Order: sequence, then C-alpha cells, then structure tokens
Amino acid sequence: MVRWEADASGRLREAAMQLYVERGFEQTTVADIAKRAGLTARTFFRYFADKREVLFAGSADLQEQLVLALEAAPGSASPMQAISAALDAAATALGQHPEHSRKRQSVINAHAELRERELIKLASLSAALADGLRRRDVPEPDASLAAEAGIVVLRVAFERWINEPHGADLSQTMREALDRLRTVTTAR
Repeated sequence: MVRWEADASGRLREAAMQLYVERGFEQTTVADIAKRAGLTARTFFRYFADKREVLFAGSADLQEQLVLALEAAPGSASPMQAISAALDAAATALGQHPEHSRKRQSVINAHAELRERELIKLASLSAALADGLRRRDVPEPDASLAAEAGIVVLRVAFERWINEPHGADLSQTMREALDRLRTVTTAR
C-alpha cells in the first residue's frame, strides 16, 4: 500500500535548505535531507533528480509565468515593454519569500557547480523569452537582445534585492534596474 506524504516536496525543500545552511551543500546527502524531512530517500527521488535540483525546483514554473506575462502584454508593446511585463511576473514569483531567497542564493554563490546550474537556468529563461518575442513578430537580433537584457536586469535587481534586506520590494528594485538600463543605453 502506498502511503501519501503530506507536502513531502515542501518538507524536503525546507529540510535541504536548513542542512545546506547548517552543514554546507557538499556535506549534505540526500539521505540527510530525507531524514530531516521525516521521509525516505526513495521519496526524495520522487520529487527531485538530485540534491542540486532542490534549489532549482521552481524553474519550469517561473519560465511559464514569464512567458505567459510576455504573451499577455499588449500587441502594441515594444520588445522591452513586453520584457518588462515578464520581469513584473518574475518579481511577483521570486519576491514572495525574501529570507528563503537570501539563503538559497548564499548556498548557490558558495559553489561553482551551483552557480553554473543557475546560469544554465537563466539561459533557458532568456531563450524562452526570445522565443516569445519572435512569436510576437520581433525580428532577430532584437528578440535575443531584449531577452538577454531582461535577464541581466533580473540578475542585477535580484542580487541587489537580496543584499539589501530592508530595502524596496523586488518589483520596485526590478523597475529601478530596468530604468538604469535605459539610462546607461542612452547616456553619452
């Protein structure tokens, strides 16, 4: 008989984060995470491919939210206005749990392998946004340039937001970063 575990995925993510912060990423095993969550390693692998993926589990959902927001932008929106709509969606999704985001990023920043995984995920987001822009009849290289610029804004704003714990919310920080991009691209 299969026993269903209430919010097993959430418990595993929380246990992993606690252990990564306490012991370090490399010193934490899947068995440690499962035990802390009160589950088995077998249950862990039902939800995550490996211990790295615990940190990146929401990537597909985030990508879907960004693309949907980009697609919902008015047809008259410029490529960067459509990207701005996607960035608003990103800020809403990522800005919900600032303390968790800070811990997660500190774990990622401490390990080259995790930083590489993060860059791969960001490249996937950029490619999805560029595809969305091309579906809006934005030609190349404009679609790729706007998508890449959007990801740069996301990265810069997110880093600033997690490093200023009592600053503005992520949406505001994202808009400020986008404004700075406009300023630096039009300045002499």
